[in-house]
Amino acid sequence: MMSRARHNRVPGSWFLAPASSFLPSVFCLLLTAHCSLLTASASTWTKQTSGTMAWLRSVYFLDQNRGWVVGSNGTLLQTKDGGATWKKLLPLTRDTLHDVYFANENVGWLVVERDLLKLKTNDEPRSYLLKTEDGGFSWRRVFLKTADANVRLVRAIFADSKRGWIFGETGIVFATRDGGEHWERQASPTKHLLLGGAFVDYEHVWLVGAGATIVKTNDGGITWQSGIVRDDTNVRFNSASFVGNSFGWAVGAAGRIFKTTDGGRTWFAQRSNVDADLLDVKFIDASEGWAAGNEGLLLHTNDGGAHWIVQSNASSHALQRLCFVDRDHGWAVGFGGTILKYGSSSTPQLRLDR
Repeated sequence: MMSRARHNRVPGSWFLAPASSFLPSVFCLLLTAHCSLLTASASTWTKQTSGTMAWLRSVYFLDQNRGWVVGSNGTLLQTKDGGATWKKLLPLTRDTLHDVYFANENVGWLVVERDLLKLKTNDEPRSYLLKTEDGGFSWRRVFLKTADANVRLVRAIFADSKRGWIFGETGIVFATRDGGEHWERQASPTKHLLLGGAFVDYEHVWLVGAGATIVKTNDGGITWQSGIVRDDTNVRFNSASFVGNSFGWAVGAAGRIFKTTDGGRTWFAQRSNVDADLLDVKFIDASEGWAAGNEGLLLHTNDGGAHWIVQSNASSHALQRLCFVDRDHGWAVGFGGTILKYGSSSTPQLRLDR
């Protein structure tokens, strides 16, 4: 910042500076009008050290500092400093951890899938849940009752510490209203694999999956309705994100992106200009959103998806999941122990004003 020199003068008198003293000032003003030196305004994706080569399947942050990452071979990582350092918690199991959610620093849930070849009998559940109430130091198994023990559960979404949903193959959906003490099977209108979900509150929930499946509920899952996907009846949707009750996006195979403006009743295609599979999507508001996918792909939009722009990042590995706690703090995780963080850069930049 350029400081102004202070000149003392007698009150009521005129101060006349020499003409030559104006020249440097005018030059500086003209220069400032065309360029200014900025600090710490650009946000970028940077790679963090995970300490593992596991396939990281999910990430969840409570705030800018406290977060967890899960993945293959029972991998469970925790950070308390925004990912500057990641601590590997003691192995709970060697099974695949598909999803993670923490209601607070102590109470958390994991969605777990067992290796089908390691099951000793056909009656053994292929999927189960793990719950902790002491920040991940100890866990207890929770099994959900299903007619088919081999049904895979792959995702969990929670509206708050008490109410949430778990879903997966054959359109299976379970819901809890008491923090997981009881899980009830809900009637789903689809038999397709469900892979992603979004909510704005406990009443309004959307689930997406294979076969262009998008189902929604306006009453907490008592009844479900199917959305209409225009122009593509076979797309495999992997994830969805909503802003309010009206605006939503769903992403899937071959770079497909669809948007709804009527709460999920009808969906129309957007142009991503990529053909890699998109695995997750997160919108911060009705304008700004991110999508991630195979080959380290990251897409960004500032106009609700009318235009999607490919962002450069520090990895070429598939990015499985995104998590944003606000506009300037986000994480992406994926194959090969990849953890990327989105945040401000402190490198000064020269901006040219035109």
